Amino acid sequence: MTTGGKALVNLTTGMEDAEKVTVAFLVATAAVDQGKQVVMWLTKDAVKLGLPGIAQGEHCDGCPPLERLFQQFADGGGELWLCPICVKSRSLDETAIVANAKIVGATPLWEWIGDGATVFSY
Repeated sequence: MTTGGKALVNLTTGMEDAEKVTVAFLVATAAVDQGKQVVMWLTKDAVKLGLPGIAQGEHCDGCPPLERLFQQFADGGGELWLCPICVKSRSLDETAIVANAKIVGATPLWEWIGDGATVFSY
């Protein structure tokens, strides 16, 4: 296992494109398994994935269930950072988010990136 480093997975799509969500979680979970510090920055409708029970189902032939990927990501220390403007514009309940999620804007995101991170965008 490789250790160290940071990976940022930027996801702008929610369950309206569940296959894209699945791919993003596959990449994020693989990075966690490699010992990376991993943040998924969820923007636009992807912020809804920070609510309980949203990331569910198998959405392509041979794809693992989203519930399993979601749990593996959380168990490995992966964090979901939800864009505050996106959360507010969708009138989501900030107190109802999953345990590994928090509301984080662009400035703290850049502070976390610091000297660099590998970035994937979906």
